[in-house]
Amino acid sequence: MNANLLSMTAAVTIGLTGTALADNMRLGMGDPIESDQGALASRFAELVEQYSDGAMVVDLFPGGQLGAETEMIQNSRLGTLDFALVGIGNVTPFAARLGALTMPYAITSHADAVKMTTGDLGLHWNTIAEEEAGLHIVAWTYSNFRFLTNSERPVQTLEDLDGLKVRVPQNPIMLATYEAWGASPIAMAWPEVFTALQQGVIDGQDNPYIVNYTMNFHEVQDYLTEVHYNYSLQPLVMGVDSWNGLSEEEQDILTRAGLEAQMYALLFQVEQANAARQGMIDGGVEVLSIEDEERWMAIAMEEVWPQFYDDIGGQEAFEEVMSQLGR
Repeated sequence: MNANLLSMTAAVTIGLTGTALADNMRLGMGDPIESDQGALASRFAELVEQYSDGAMVVDLFPGGQLGAETEMIQNSRLGTLDFALVGIGNVTPFAARLGALTMPYAITSHADAVKMTTGDLGLHWNTIAEEEAGLHIVAWTYSNFRFLTNSERPVQTLEDLDGLKVRVPQNPIMLATYEAWGASPIAMAWPEVFTALQQGVIDGQDNPYIVNYTMNFHEVQDYLTEVHYNYSLQPLVMGVDSWNGLSEEEQDILTRAGLEAQMYALLFQVEQANAARQGMIDGGVEVLSIEDEERWMAIAMEEVWPQFYDDIGGQEAFEEVMSQLGR
């Protein structure tokens, strides 16, 4: 990571003093340390230690060392794990209204993603996470759009998706989206995906460039299609009971570190996505554009959105979120 990126990370002025915890805090994540999850987690750990004058230490456990994302979420809720850095699609089973963040084509740009997770909307989602899932959102990782990879055939039109076995998180909205497009989506835990691709149990999966490259999917996938239906947001969460058990000073330290790490992760994504894209190409993957994405979008909005309005708080609530994004 270059010096410019480090220097661009903004500071938030909050008066803090260091406090002590009995033990180091553990942070589990599914992706490797070289990923965008790793970028946020590494920066977060550095800042927590810095702002607490070394009294608070966060130990990182990347690559699914502490279990699948669903398991880490559950352990965070129970307080047996301090932090879990996970895909939003794996949080929605615990808080259905957060599914609004995974509605296809709800987020169409980096700017949308930032606006969706900061200010009033950021507070809105955190309230839902606390009330429904028992989780406090400390920070967000911006991981760009989930691009479709597969080893079966080039995908450039809706017809090319027909019957393709695609792994998705355990998220009903994402499952329904691929079903509406004619694919055969399969919910699968993240640690199982590479082996399933390698063995041909599934044909493909979708994830942002940095995840695809750092997970070495170029070794088991031949094609990548730049579809823009889902922007991958990955919250860093802590169990509400654990959060409430911290002192106000400790909460302030984590909040400040989380916000600054969040901005750092966005800059990391912007800088590193093109390099990861080139890494996929150099690894033999053919990168493709969609010729008829307006059809994909129309099906998603007309067939998928109405199925889930009730689950995510109602059509009116979702339309209000869209209006705040200027849509």
